[in-house]
Amino acid sequence: MKAAIHTKYGPPEVVHIREISKPTPAANEVLVRVHASTVNRTDCGFRSAEYFVSRFFSGLFKPKQQILGCEFSGTVESVGESVLTYQAGDRIFGYNDIRFGGHAEYLLRDEQDTMTLMPQNLNFAEAAALTEGAHYALCNIRAAKVEAGQQVMVYGATGAIGSAAVQLLKYFDTEVTAVCNTPNIDLIRSLGADYVIDYTMEDFTKTAKRYDFIFDAVGKSSFGACKKLLKENGVYISTELGKNAENIWLALYGLLSGGKRILFPIPYIKKEDIIFLKELAERGKFKPLIDRIYPLDKIREAYQYVESRQKIGNVVLKINSEETN
Repeated sequence: MKAAIHTKYGPPEVVHIREISKPTPAANEVLVRVHASTVNRTDCGFRSAEYFVSRFFSGLFKPKQQILGCEFSGTVESVGESVLTYQAGDRIFGYNDIRFGGHAEYLLRDEQDTMTLMPQNLNFAEAAALTEGAHYALCNIRAAKVEAGQQVMVYGATGAIGSAAVQLLKYFDTEVTAVCNTPNIDLIRSLGADYVIDYTMEDFTKTAKRYDFIFDAVGKSSFGACKKLLKENGVYISTELGKNAENIWLALYGLLSGGKRILFPIPYIKKEDIIFLKELAERGKFKPLIDRIYPLDKIREAYQYVESRQKIGNVVLKINSEETN
């Protein structure tokens, strides 16, 4: 089978397409023929190891998981003798940022892994992009203890995380102000944003509105810049470490103080979260944005585009020859 392999850390050029052996499922495993995956910030971070701390999870000197791709969608090829939940032909999707494996024609998953049957109203490309951005957004929304009726701001609303956050926050019945650029105003309004600030036309930090929660989904602002926009007990969360990793230290300091504070939650995902996102998709409450679709052999170009930080929503990899719908 074909797979995108990286045996060392570095830029997109360290990734190569190779032929490797097709895996065989153990008794408790499911063999998935992958139709689609994504290239996202998680994959980029583990491939480059730009943040050295990531090597404590992925391998200190070289990557332990040489096939990346934390998201996938596909059909069940075969199952181990103990598997009861799935059968050959099932259309499934899932997420795993420990085992990875989505950037290959086949992958193995434990029956109890964070995956489930695909929403019937999504195609393979959409299902593959359902989890990465959304689970980061969901984690941060939960950490901020968002409640119905609150005022929230999403800075960087066009990315995979930001666009998911806008939709999830509207599902949780909040008033959403989204920050984006001029070409994407109508798109972000279509996701449900109540107000949109065009950062190319005005400084979002000069708004008179005050917020219970400010979510920087691209890591380009700072707690210092946004603090004045928070209500008395408001919460700021960024998806990045901040300058000199200040978001971690400020979050620790905030544990000892009251009032406006920054949080730096550790992301996690459970099978219940996958099922929750599936149900939202089936009800039309959440649909991932798709920017571009690349074939597997163009994965370097996909990485380069993602790292240009110009993408809108998600970048999908078409793995097998079948259509992604």
